[in-house]
Amino acid sequence: MKAVILDGFCENPGDLSWDAAKELCDFTIYDRTAPEDVLSRAAGAEIVVVNKVALTREIIEQLPDLRFVAILATGYNIIDTECCAERGIPVANIPAYSTDSVAQYVFSFILAHASRVAEHSAAVHDGAWTACPDFTFRVAPICEIAGKTLGIVGYGKIGQKVAAIGRAFGMNILANTAHPEKYAGEDVSFVDLDTLAGESDFISLHCPLTKDTNCLVNAEFLGKMKENAFLANTSRGPVVDEQALADALNNGSIAGAGVDVLSTEPPKAENPLLSAKNCFITPHIAWAPLETRQRLMDIFVENIRAFINGSPINVVNM
Repeated sequence: MKAVILDGFCENPGDLSWDAAKELCDFTIYDRTAPEDVLSRAAGAEIVVVNKVALTREIIEQLPDLRFVAILATGYNIIDTECCAERGIPVANIPAYSTDSVAQYVFSFILAHASRVAEHSAAVHDGAWTACPDFTFRVAPICEIAGKTLGIVGYGKIGQKVAAIGRAFGMNILANTAHPEKYAGEDVSFVDLDTLAGESDFISLHCPLTKDTNCLVNAEFLGKMKENAFLANTSRGPVVDEQALADALNNGSIAGAGVDVLSTEPPKAENPLLSAKNCFITPHIAWAPLETRQRLMDIFVENIRAFINGSPINVVNM
């Protein structure tokens, strides 16, 4: 069976192995594929594998041999799943592989803000401690997160893991989800978005990108947050109105933000968050530890095997 991986580099820059997948199919693997090359490279393949390469209706309709689409990620908004369903083509994603790593990353943002590790380390390296008359000094306020309120928007696997870690730190947990009844008995208070925005000291976003969540965090939402509050986004960039967030940071309406995702990736030079105050920005790496990517690889191989055996799993469009 002929198969092609159109953009495998981010999943496997060389520290993992494609061998298990190659044992199942005749794979051609490309590190990256430009939009103008998608059709020619995917032509003749029964299985097409993508990470961030878009498969539009226009492309799918020109791939008569296509039988299965595998995504090297959880999100699948880059695929015209409706078109695939019309042709009976299953689309399989990789669910829940990054729960631990993304939750860990949320707290790297939270702790970096609360403890001001970067600022103090930089000051020491610049000689401030050597010249200090006391045994200690502070260049920025630091705080305990125990007793603080953590608001979680979206309460799927990652949101639940973030809540568990927050409770371990002694934080109070608020959450907003479409179906709070599913989580009866959990040590979390389910509230509306206005309450969450107004009462949280830290807010972490874990909702999918839909028409309802696009720019969910806008000027109105940010205006309800506390001045000392911190926002973390490890979900999808367009969930946040980036200009509104930059304005809130620059005018001191909120204390800080940490974003691992942006509306356009890589960002354009004029993205307002690149010059905003008190904003951590990292290049979409919360999912990228070696252990996490190996888990992704293992699930990907099982998705391919299940399709070949006639019982596809993790299908999102049928």
